[in-house]
Amino acid sequence: MKKVLVTGATGFIGNYVVNSLLSRGHQVIASSRTIDNAIKMEWFPNVNYIPFDIKSFKSEINYFEYFKNPDIIIHLAWEGLPNYKALFHFEDNLPQHYHFLKNLIVNGATNITISGTCFEYGMQNGELLESLPSMPDNPYALAKDCLRKFLVELQKQYSFSLKWPRLFYMYGKGQNPKSLFSQLDKAILNKEAEFNMSGGEQIRDFLPVEVVAQNVVIIALQNKIEGIINCASGLPTTVKSLVVKYIDKANASIKLNLGYYPYPDYEPMSFWGNIDKLNKIKSNE
Repeated sequence: MKKVLVTGATGFIGNYVVNSLLSRGHQVIASSRTIDNAIKMEWFPNVNYIPFDIKSFKSEINYFEYFKNPDIIIHLAWEGLPNYKALFHFEDNLPQHYHFLKNLIVNGATNITISGTCFEYGMQNGELLESLPSMPDNPYALAKDCLRKFLVELQKQYSFSLKWPRLFYMYGKGQNPKSLFSQLDKAILNKEAEFNMSGGEQIRDFLPVEVVAQNVVIIALQNKIEGIINCASGLPTTVKSLVVKYIDKANASIKLNLGYYPYPDYEPMSFWGNIDKLNKIKSNE
């Protein structure tokens, strides 16, 4: 049994990560900005909950001790999503998260997993391998990519394991209400005649959030493979085809109003993740 700190525990992914860890019998220290949402979570009675707002960071505090000396840290916290283009990602979030993580490392943390993003690949099309150069094209991706590079430099001075699962697209209960599938759920519930969306021809890589959380946990608990690890399905699919399958599964009748929204300008038309590294980790579990 490991003692695992999960930051951003009340977030979309964090909630499922906590549940996955508990199901495996691990001791979980869950953290988020306030207890307000945490106390509503099913897992709340089964974790050691410690609130922490990164904006209140103080360099003189030993945060490794503050969080009860965890064996493993899964850092999912990040503020301001899904506003990918906001400058605060690298003006505020990047330095705050770096100094927080450095504090943990300097004071004893040796095993850290941090959620990255497929947006770090930028506008590259096709199958995306971890060996490709990062080419972030929005402030959020730039901040995440810089954070990883800062920590790689920090490894030259401190010995710690760094695992960086790059998360691709996910869907499931608890997702941001502005997301595609949350909007689709709302339209189905309201029995709307039409659902407005983009042309739907963009090719993406989707996974249910439960599977994403399981993958993150598997990555964090092992020590053989480190660095960037694509957390994806490896199966390219068009957004339109996935939406159609989603509607069919819900036994709903709703017409797609394709082309109502323009395609996003911060992502390429066609990309998916290579999952050879992830499969190797899972095969050794």
